[in-house]
Amino acid sequence: MFKNYFKSAWRSLARGRSFSFINIAGLAVGMAGAILILLWVANEVSFDRFHRNKDRLYRIWSMTEIPGEKHAPIDVVSQPLGPALQQEFPEVEAFSRVANVDGFLFTVGGRSFTGIEGSVVDTAFFKLFSFPLVAGAPGEQLRNIHSIVITERLAVKLFGTTNALGKTLRLDSVDNFTVTGVLKDLPPNTQFTFDYLLPWAYWQKIGWYNDNWISNNMPTYVLLRPNVDIAEFNAKIRNLTRIKAGRNDLWVHFAYPLSKWHLYSKFDDGKPSGGRIVQVRVFEWIAAFILVIACINFINLSTARSEQRAKEVGIRKVVGAGRFLLIGQFITEAFLTTCIAGSLALIIVQLVLPGFSLLIGTSLRVPYENGEFWLYAFGFLLVTSLLAGSYPAFYLSAFKPVGIFRKEFRRPMAVFSPRRVLVVTQFTFAIVLIISTLIIREQLQYAENRDTGYARNSLIYLPLEGEIGKNYPLIRQELLSSGVAVGVSKNMLPMILNNVSGWGLRWPGELARDTITEINLFSEDADLVRTAGLQLVAGRDIDIYTHPTDSFAVLLNETAVKVMGLKDPVGQVLRVPSEHQLFTVVGVVKDYVVGSPYSKVPPVVIEGPASSYFNVIHFKLNPARSTADNLARAEAIFKKYNPAYPFDYEFSDQRYASLFRHEQRTRTMSGLFAGLTIFISCLGLFGLSAFVAESRVKEIGVRKVLGASVAGIARLLSMEFVRLVVISLVIATPLAWYAMSRWLSDFNYRIGIRWETFVVAGVLAIVIALATVSFQAVRAAMANPVKSLRSE
Repeated sequence: MFKNYFKSAWRSLARGRSFSFINIAGLAVGMAGAILILLWVANEVSFDRFHRNKDRLYRIWSMTEIPGEKHAPIDVVSQPLGPALQQEFPEVEAFSRVANVDGFLFTVGGRSFTGIEGSVVDTAFFKLFSFPLVAGAPGEQLRNIHSIVITERLAVKLFGTTNALGKTLRLDSVDNFTVTGVLKDLPPNTQFTFDYLLPWAYWQKIGWYNDNWISNNMPTYVLLRPNVDIAEFNAKIRNLTRIKAGRNDLWVHFAYPLSKWHLYSKFDDGKPSGGRIVQVRVFEWIAAFILVIACINFINLSTARSEQRAKEVGIRKVVGAGRFLLIGQFITEAFLTTCIAGSLALIIVQLVLPGFSLLIGTSLRVPYENGEFWLYAFGFLLVTSLLAGSYPAFYLSAFKPVGIFRKEFRRPMAVFSPRRVLVVTQFTFAIVLIISTLIIREQLQYAENRDTGYARNSLIYLPLEGEIGKNYPLIRQELLSSGVAVGVSKNMLPMILNNVSGWGLRWPGELARDTITEINLFSEDADLVRTAGLQLVAGRDIDIYTHPTDSFAVLLNETAVKVMGLKDPVGQVLRVPSEHQLFTVVGVVKDYVVGSPYSKVPPVVIEGPASSYFNVIHFKLNPARSTADNLARAEAIFKKYNPAYPFDYEFSDQRYASLFRHEQRTRTMSGLFAGLTIFISCLGLFGLSAFVAESRVKEIGVRKVLGASVAGIARLLSMEFVRLVVISLVIATPLAWYAMSRWLSDFNYRIGIRWETFVVAGVLAIVIALATVSFQAVRAAMANPVKSLRSE
């Protein structure tokens, strides 16, 4: 029986080659799009789920509790908190701090390398995380202060081979390290990005350990013992910092499970409220929409061919075929079509996957060697064939033989016929995606065009590494005297990445709640205003070379002045009781963008050197000279005073542009799949319009004989489909408005949704639909009526 099913199915596909091609092409493209999205979704939901102890891994978070304000969690804690957790709470089996670093100079055999991402971790790191070793004794990798674990990729880069166990390298031209372990390269589905690991003891040796309980700057992870009640554990550790620091106005702590690190990183008033999971869910729906649209093509074209298949159904019923046998026959046809389309879809996926991986910034692959994949693939094909084939099977098998041979089976075109409803559904999905893509594009442009409050062009920064700190006065003087730079400033972090916050700053007229107000901190030695192009509102810039007492000076931004309620800020004295220091406000600068270009401007305090630190140098290139000439001269200066290190600089405007990468990918992906949806919908519309034109050929002939023009007939055939697209636009508009309003609510700096966007999307959809059906309409209108009426 099944053999006959497949024979009949194959013959049916062969007889209607053009419709079979449209069906298979539409399904193949739709399935390929859905597979690409599902590969990305699978990668997102599997983040860090490969660790052996994944169900017992937690990250410790801190959370402020300011009366009258929402709780604001952050995913870092103080450096001494990790050891205290293991010592004082038996629920903690092991812990590890993970300090990310990238400023070390690696030297191997006379060759030097910088900019390599790594982490400094505690010895229990490999007890928590299951990153596979390809060489080295498990548990012994980071016991020695001068041991280092590297990935295979870094081993090849440094030594030219993965066989690097026992080899030595030099860090910062100071300490020799021995490779005690080689790791497999990290998979794409992990939050960690290191290429090497150093022991925590080395962090302490070089003086980077900070035992201050009120300085939150360290990602800290714990492995809890089996069967620990997480609610009880969180209640126990909640006030640990308050107890250790002797202050009841500090933050509290809680442990957050591994399963939520990547997808649920957004909080609202201290409770998880989403994050990347929202984007994952959206693209899951898009994958479903694309597949449904491809299936709608199959359904519409199959039911449209009902007249051609009607006699076949009638003859089969006359010779004894029951309805369920006919349903099996049509489902088999759908399954065969789906299998062919699925094979083509895998070929398409394999061809476009490298480009798609590049687009999303993650390396994806189809796991052909995984048996589970093929099980899911079969289920995917089965569901798709049932989705596409069920309605046509039940529809065609319901025809009665007597009515078929008398040609009484044709149903009048009802206003709400299933075929029209399905076309409307297709274009509703497509228009929602078009509108969404346009709004995402507008939001991205709006943020990109935001006034940052400082001049990014020709502003360069580079790390304060090697001999630069010792020779900074000479470097600064030579950059300015040579005409390479018009301003030089030593700072805490790059301006575009400044995300260091502090608490405990006091000011005149403060309220009790102000003692734990979060303040964004920055630092300079001199000339930041001139170098970065900040705008002074009052007072002057910090300059320790002209005013030595400016080591204890600060600048405020306008938001900080408002938060502090200072009417005449210049000359006011701020206090940091924990450090017993006083700072004088010497100037106020106009607000500038700090961190995310989508966020509100926070209160910012720019400190002098007395209570801050410096990691980078900013300098503004001289606009009177070419950029190439300035860079060549600057490189010579830095090589002169820091010969062991390469001149590793970055332009601020290029780095700022990279902050939009995530939204740019979202825009590109939504645009890509919107285009794919339109293509599949138009493919079905093209086939459907061809069949409608074919089924109305005699009507068209009569109209032409009675004097109808080609334009009039073409308009008659086209307007039916245009009306359906207009109905789709009416339905899609509120759906898209609601969805994009929710998406935009995540941004503090955002656009308003404009009605013009919906008009553009509607016109675009109508033009595309007209272009699709007009070919068939004009072709039918231009046909010779003699040929269509000769049998009458």
